[in-house]
Amino acid sequence: MTRTSFSETDAETGGLLGSAPPRRGRGAPRLVVGKVVSAALVLFGAATAAFFAQASLPGDRATVILNIRAGQAVARTPEELAPINAEYHLHDPLIVQYFGYLRGLVVGDLGNSYQQHRPVIAIIADQLGATIVLTLTALVFAWIIMVVWVTLTAGKGPASRAIGGFFDTVAAGLPHYWLGIILLLVFALSLGWFPVIGGTGPVGLVLPALTLAIPLAGFLGQATRTEFERALDSPFVLTARMRGMGETGIRLRHVLRHAVLPAVTLSGWALGATISGAVVVEAVFARPGIGQVLVTAVSSQDMPVVIGIVMLIAAFYVLANLLVDIAYAIIDPRLRRTS
Repeated sequence: MTRTSFSETDAETGGLLGSAPPRRGRGAPRLVVGKVVSAALVLFGAATAAFFAQASLPGDRATVILNIRAGQAVARTPEELAPINAEYHLHDPLIVQYFGYLRGLVVGDLGNSYQQHRPVIAIIADQLGATIVLTLTALVFAWIIMVVWVTLTAGKGPASRAIGGFFDTVAAGLPHYWLGIILLLVFALSLGWFPVIGGTGPVGLVLPALTLAIPLAGFLGQATRTEFERALDSPFVLTARMRGMGETGIRLRHVLRHAVLPAVTLSGWALGATISGAVVVEAVFARPGIGQVLVTAVSSQDMPVVIGIVMLIAAFYVLANLLVDIAYAIIDPRLRRTS
């Protein structure tokens, strides 16, 4: 009788035993919805900043567009500008243009290129594949470099720890454009192992991918090294050593899978950072991709293309981090309980 009364009271009053499962069940969906709303707000802010940055540029936009199309900068008459103003609704109030711009983004319309007279989304789609291949290759290289370097240097005495941490820090701070030029000078021009510019095959992919991967490997190594050294002091490592397992096997089979969790957490940020870095690297190595498109658009003041690429990079950042956050909200029970 006492146990029955306690269970009923617990269920009615929201006690620990009765209320814990519903609270955990509701926590994850709430957290996911919150992350989605936050991501949408970030994209909204990026879109708003991009629009007003374009609107605040000096000069008459219709004149700029017509001069880009004609390839010469001259004064234009109102009669010449009238078709441009009508095509891009430049005579509408700024707030009307803004809401029209947001409406286009919602349906996937990024506008038309001033120079190429094509939809911006089609221009980006033509070159996006090459950028994605470069990005994914760089991520693989970064993980390989990080795993090998941390496994070889972490937890092997003060000297190895200092050297490993030093190179992690230096690598993480290397600018992509500087590192790319150094790799070109050494491995392409001096040694002749790789093509200097425009290599589209697997060999031509190596130097651009390494340019992106080395700084990323340093950053991931900084996040992994501390956890790796902490895991080396765990009881399961001592147990493995007592069973006669070699040091390399312990590091690769047991310690590494515990130590890389922080790096996995940072993978969402790393994906966005690598895509944005690819824009610079493609320009340095004269590779096809959205980097070349962006350089051309900036030099010709083709603002719809510039804004389209900026929004694409922002969307990759937001989507990658959103997926990581949602995965942790679903997998980690502690996050569900605290929501």
